[in-house]
Amino acid sequence: MADAFNLVMLVCAAIGSMAFGVLVAYGVFRVGFALMRPRTARESLKVQAQLAPE
Repeated sequence: MADAFNLVMLVCAAIGSMAFGVLVAYGVFRVGFALMRPRTARESLKVQAQLAPE
């Protein structure tokens, strides 16, 4: 019984560590590609209030 319990815990730990690794890799690549994205120069837009004719 103890051997089966140890096997289940080992399998759960292996799956959990793989899932954690996938999430970390996703985060690293997401940050990396966000930093490599070309920046566009943003110009300030003049906002004009337009009133509807009455």
